[in-house]
Amino acid sequence: MQVKKKSEFVKNAEKKSGKPKLTKNKMINRLREKYEKDIRPTLAKEFDIKNSFAVPSLKKVVINMGVGNIAKNQQQFDALKRDLATITGQTPSIRNAKVSIASFSLRAGMPVGLSVTLRKERMYSFLDRLFSVVLPRLRDFRGIPLKSFDKVGNYTLGFQEHTVFPEIDSTKSAGAHGLEITIVTTAGEIERSKRLLELLGCPFVKDNTK
Repeated sequence: MQVKKKSEFVKNAEKKSGKPKLTKNKMINRLREKYEKDIRPTLAKEFDIKNSFAVPSLKKVVINMGVGNIAKNQQQFDALKRDLATITGQTPSIRNAKVSIASFSLRAGMPVGLSVTLRKERMYSFLDRLFSVVLPRLRDFRGIPLKSFDKVGNYTLGFQEHTVFPEIDSTKSAGAHGLEITIVTTAGEIERSKRLLELLGCPFVKDNTK
């Protein structure tokens, strides 16, 4: 009871003092503010971009997860959907098979994957946690590879286990499952996109460890 009273007291004191609580929106605002105030001007100067609308920026983040045989177990499938929703802060959409493949026991219309597309505030929040919390916590982490850009500067990163995200309780999750994250930018080329992500805090491998 004492702990409960203390907790309530602290909450009331914060309300009276007007002290803001740390929320995900605060993280979002910091990252967006950093881009608008620091990163955008830096990119414009480094690449001699005169038109402010031409400065590279983030467009969206797409998270995809294959479900495999879990689709046949509704309970596990629902648990996997909850896990992805917890990681991204958004309800995933279900991707169904378009054709039947007998050799894989796959029927048209059967769920084959989950997908989430993040934009604006949720996108910034997700990347903030990915760059500053999730990746640095990986065992023997030395940075993510520089070879995962496509020709227009979009970057794709894969995880073998979605349970590396701290929001997931591995004892209650659907079991370790792989997922793929694609960061889509307006850069149009690798060099500008790489610099944008670097300035946002993306921990690429150092040049001497390629």
